[in-house]
Amino acid sequence: MKNISVLGSTGSIGTQTLDVVRNNGDIQVTALAAGRNISLLERQIREFLPELACVWDEEKAKELKTKVADVPVKVVWGMDGLLEAAAGTKAEITVTAVVGMIGIRPTIAAIEAGKDIALANKETLVTAGHIIMPLAKEKGVRILPVDSEHSAIFQCLNGERKSKIHKILLTASGGPFRGRTRRQLQSVQVEDALKHPNWSMGQKITIDSSTMVNKGLEVMEAKWLFGVEMDQVQVVIQPKSIIHSMVEFEDGAVMAQLGTPDMKLPIQYALYYPERRFLPGDRLDFWALNQIAFEKPDFETFRGLSLAYRAGKRGGSLPAVFNAANEFAVREFLNRRISYLDITDMIERAMDEHKTADHPTVEEILEAEAWTYDFLS
Repeated sequence: MKNISVLGSTGSIGTQTLDVVRNNGDIQVTALAAGRNISLLERQIREFLPELACVWDEEKAKELKTKVADVPVKVVWGMDGLLEAAAGTKAEITVTAVVGMIGIRPTIAAIEAGKDIALANKETLVTAGHIIMPLAKEKGVRILPVDSEHSAIFQCLNGERKSKIHKILLTASGGPFRGRTRRQLQSVQVEDALKHPNWSMGQKITIDSSTMVNKGLEVMEAKWLFGVEMDQVQVVIQPKSIIHSMVEFEDGAVMAQLGTPDMKLPIQYALYYPERRFLPGDRLDFWALNQIAFEKPDFETFRGLSLAYRAGKRGGSLPAVFNAANEFAVREFLNRRISYLDITDMIERAMDEHKTADHPTVEEILEAEAWTYDFLS
């Protein structure tokens, strides 16, 4: 029996992780953590019977405690509760599926407790990769990527040496606005940006995919996960999301991982690595597929991607500002307070004004986040 804790259990990755648990029957969920959706969390608690459940909001936690008073589960809240959910149970693997920089401290706590990390919180490595990766190496902990693209790269590197990587080819669907100009994007509304052509995801990541900021975050994440330079990560538009990413080695050979767009595959692979298991679902039909097309990314129209390369190359606290500015701007856009193109304009403005700190501590990373929110407010 494998034991896991799931941080962000009511979100898209969290609920699909629990689908994988249901399908296999040999995983015990020891902890669940959610934000405010206590109705779904209550159902999860009753089904999976974890020893601990965390809610971010204290009042919601008190409400949940009353609802599950008949279940032997400890209810905690806030950052202290999240740290306990990450590191304080018998789980061997902590699934980090919370959204945002809130995931940094729980990930560090889990690593220090010797738990492997099934990483779905890209902000952790984007902003604190210089802390996370050395710590994981020191503690002998595995960082197992859950993002479909990084899982694909991870699978392509099985049996290969990272030192032989020439280039990582990180694929992107191009989102709902692929092929449009900046002028055509001026009138984009929230409903338009939430229509991803291939993937079903949460609102924030769906907006990030439409601006290609998400792909920029993934480039920075790949740098840390696979020990490469930013210039070794090349974004390739592959509209059907069939090739999830590729690795080109120094001899010119290219390895690719293909599959239908189903997040349960990388989730299950991370939870059972190095074992592969049967996964119900659709399979690729190459006769129906016929062909796979590729395009270059449009760095001029989708400026979030070029800003991400700038942040990743400079490093220090600048990636934290890039990420925080995007979080702030996406929230403003979803609340219909700014236009679609304002998102990348706000990111650039914050990056231009920030005084970058080299090798920031966790506290300095969080200070950079707070500075960004204050600057843009």
